[in-house]
This record gives sequence, structure tokens and C-alpha cells, in this order.
Amino acid sequence: MAGNSKRRGATRNAGSKKGASVGTGGHGRKALEGKGPTPRAEDRPNHKAYKAKQRADAAAAKAPASPKRGPRDRASGNLELIVGRNSVLEALRMGLRANVLHVYNRIDADERVTSLVALAVEQGVEVRDATKARLDLLADGQTHQGIVLEVPPYAYAEPEDLLEAPSPVRIVVCDHIQDPRNLGAIMRSAAAFGASGIVIPDRRAAGVTVAAWKVSAGAAARIPVARATNLTRTIEDYKRAGLFVVGLDAGGTVSLPESTLLDGPLVIVVGAEGEGLSRLVREACDEVASIPIAATTESLNASVAASIALYAANQAANQAANQARR
Repeated sequence: MAGNSKRRGATRNAGSKKGASVGTGGHGRKALEGKGPTPRAEDRPNHKAYKAKQRADAAAAKAPASPKRGPRDRASGNLELIVGRNSVLEALRMGLRANVLHVYNRIDADERVTSLVALAVEQGVEVRDATKARLDLLADGQTHQGIVLEVPPYAYAEPEDLLEAPSPVRIVVCDHIQDPRNLGAIMRSAAAFGASGIVIPDRRAAGVTVAAWKVSAGAAARIPVARATNLTRTIEDYKRAGLFVVGLDAGGTVSLPESTLLDGPLVIVVGAEGEGLSRLVREACDEVASIPIAATTESLNASVAASIALYAANQAANQAANQARR
């Protein structure tokens, strides 16, 4: 109303602090532009979390690098593992040396579980309760059925140790065989035919693992296996010790039944799957023999070839012994 505008307080002075400022133009928003999200506490130099992170990084840099963990490191002491009730029970029945038996702490004990636990206790194997998470970690995806057995790594002999076996010395040399099941089958045949032992390379070849042991049907406990740094040099050492060396190859220069070297101290060399004998090993052999087979069959499995040669050598040695007694 006219006249009221002159009343004290009816109008606001331009310099008053209350209310919106005239003509700010968004200067308050511009002051916040470009700062981005608030940094984490450990990234702020003046924060105590930042200093703690710096100390931790410095300590980690001084610490030695931890080795990469492989599948065999899941068990204590870098051991081999046998998983599953049947496999573990078979291993314990065969007297395989073992360290620890892990048993699921909520397992439904059937006859197999009762038997394998009793065998483990009888053989002095430590029995431990384990959670499912622990067993899953140890088995690494294999079906463990609540049972995992730790066994120590195989104790290899030295190549020269095999020369101390009773006469006639008969040694099988595996020239870079890759499949542990083939090695296990060769071990089984070598034990069956009275071989002195087996030699394998220490690199790029199958070793005596759980897989090889299972196929060997317990022969791993009876037949020594040696590791050689250089197969060719080891073969030459055997030749100097008086052993003849016969290599097995489909392209051999003589048929195995016609060989005259089988009845005495002998080294039988078996080539790798598919590749056969390597060049230097072949050249070190006194004789390379082939096993007669049907033309429709391309080649024999390495373990089968070794078995046939061991049988032939055993027969030749027996015939020689019979003739000497006459």
C-alpha cells in the first residue's frame, strides 16, 4: 500500500547479506570444477594411512620374492598326492610309503574308509581330520571322496647302482618317454622278468609319479629307477662295464629274435612315443633291433615293445643257462 514502503524494514537494502546475491554468474560452481572424487586415505600424503602404506611397500621390497606355487606344493613338504577311496586303499595295501592320510571330518565311514584308516594306523601313517575346503585345495579339482593321501617323492637310484644287481645284469633305458603310464607299465614288466632296474633322463621325460606307480601295480616298490643327466654318456659307461646295448626301433637292422646279444649282460633301450630313439642314443647302441609285427600294424606301444624285449632276453638267458649245464 502507498505509504507502507516508507515503513522501517519494508524494503531490503541492496547491501544486505540475506537472500541471493545479484549477478553471481555461477562463480561458486566454477570453484569446484576439476577437483574430481575425494582421494583414498592411503593416497593422501598427510594422512596416517598413506604413511602406513609407504612403510608396508618398503618392507615388501626388501623381503625375498616368494617362489611360485605349483600343484605339488599344495601338500606339506612338496609331496605327491593320491586321492579317492579306492586309490588310497590300493596304495596302502601295496605298502606304498606314505606320510599323511587326510580324512574328511564329517565322512560317512564305509568299509573302504574303515580299512584304509586301519591300514594307515598299522603302517604308522599320520591320520588327520580335514575340512572339505582343505581337501578340495589338496585335490585341485580331482574327486577325492573325502580321502587324500600324501606320499613322499620317489627316491631315485644312480645309474651305476644298477650294475651291482645279481648276474645277469639287465637294464632298461627309456629314451625320453613322456607318458607316466608307459613308464609304469615298463616298471611292471621289468620287475616281472627280473630286470636289474630302469634308467630315465632327469629332464623332459616322465618320472615315477603316482600315475606311474598305480600302473606299475606295486612294482615301483621292487624295481629301482635311476635318473641320468646324459643318456648317451650313461650308455657308454654301461658298455665299458661289459654290457651290450640293444635299441628297439621299427627300422632296426636286425630282427629281435635273431639277435645274439640277448643272453648276457644287457641294456635294452626303448624310444619315446612316436619319435623312437634319438639320434645320439641310436648311434650308441651296439645293435638296433625291430620286433616282427603284422604289416597292418604301424608300430607297438613303447611299454609293449619293452615287455617283448624283456621276455625275449629272459628266454635267451634261460636257454644259455640250460646249455651251459649240459
